[in-house]
Amino acid sequence: MPLIVRALTPEAFAPYGDVLTAPADAGRQYFEAGLGNLRPGAHASLSMVNRAPIDGLPLEVTLLERHEFSSQTFVPTDASRWLIIVCPHAPGGGPDAAQAIAFVASGGQGVTYRPNTWHHGLTVLDRPASFAVFMWRDGTQGDEEFVTVEPFTVAAPG
Repeated sequence: MPLIVRALTPEAFAPYGDVLTAPADAGRQYFEAGLGNLRPGAHASLSMVNRAPIDGLPLEVTLLERHEFSSQTFVPTDASRWLIIVCPHAPGGGPDAAQAIAFVASGGQGVTYRPNTWHHGLTVLDRPASFAVFMWRDGTQGDEEFVTVEPFTVAAPG
């Protein structure tokens, strides 16, 4: 049975991190509480990334990743909808893909994944998109981990 995407809300995403949105009124909103660096030797890393859209849903997921020691923030700079897929840790270690949740974010929503959060790679819908990405890196294998999972499908709602 395919995993159905749902709208991204702060409450639904809370177990995995923070949803970032600009304030409704003039002013500034701070999101540093969700940032995490668990390695004293790691340095701040800010990058820009462009992504081509996928052909649409359904999407077969076969690979998940985590950044065990660093949060990872994605802020759209020019985007429409984009897909977020997260899951908890399995009791025996690694991702528990059977418990995955999929969200669709608008171009006005960013996210910060907490350190050690299993997630799918950046996937955009509708049109090409660009994002600012912030995390901490030290150049070791601990910066990121990729794990092949039993394939599962993510589908659009009804």
